[in-house]
Amino acid sequence: MSFSITGKTAIVTGAASGIGHSIARRFLDQGANVVLADLSEKRLKANCEELAERENARLFVGDLRERLTVANLLSATIDAFDRVDILVNAARQFTVTDPLDPADKTVDDALSQNLMVALRLSQAVARRMITQAEEDNDDERRTHAGAIVNLSSIAAQRTQPELLAYSISTAASEQMTRALAVALAPHHIRVNAIALGSVMSASLRDCIADNPDYRDSIIDGTPLHRIATAAEVAEAAQFLASSAAGFVTGQILSFDGGRGLLDAVQRPAH
Repeated sequence: MSFSITGKTAIVTGAASGIGHSIARRFLDQGANVVLADLSEKRLKANCEELAERENARLFVGDLRERLTVANLLSATIDAFDRVDILVNAARQFTVTDPLDPADKTVDDALSQNLMVALRLSQAVARRMITQAEEDNDDERRTHAGAIVNLSSIAAQRTQPELLAYSISTAASEQMTRALAVALAPHHIRVNAIALGSVMSASLRDCIADNPDYRDSIIDGTPLHRIATAAEVAEAAQFLASSAAGFVTGQILSFDGGRGLLDAVQRPAH
């Protein structure tokens, strides 16, 4: 069993900041070739300048909601590193929804960003992985032809009307994960997802700064009594991308400190 991803080539979306950035950095540190993709050129340049200097890193800017951009990202990856072995769909859109407002477009936007981008990119990358496996003479590479890791959320299983768009899109993403896992299993391509609880991202840090009581409510509702770090998510992503998870596919890994084990009305005593 090996957690090594050395020499593998990965695409990580949403890599300019937050959890996507932590995953991209860890993969680079672990010896993988990484294409860091993001919509924001400004954030990529500001946050990834040091990473971009590494021989095994490339930056890609583009709106992946556009089909041509998806094709361009895959082409740029192949041009740089000749192949792609890992895809991490870390780009996500989190918005608050008015569930009773018919003019609210957040559900459309969330489905476009959180579901369709990941689906189209996964399809394009998977086709490339299949071609690579057919051309490879290496039995190890044919057996582990590729890995796709999606980021989901415990919101997919919880009912919070103000998170309608996010909940629907992440629930759809989890079903997409299962469907692709079955479809791609004959080609030895694994597809899994990480369902995140509270992770100390930039957005959560801002929320806590504005409302300190929110931090306490998160911790009180989490059996492990803390908030996860983005670096911990990156470690979980590496596990699912590595051959250590070689017999794991179609799974939604709960990464929530135990929150999903509780009745929403109850809180653990401390």
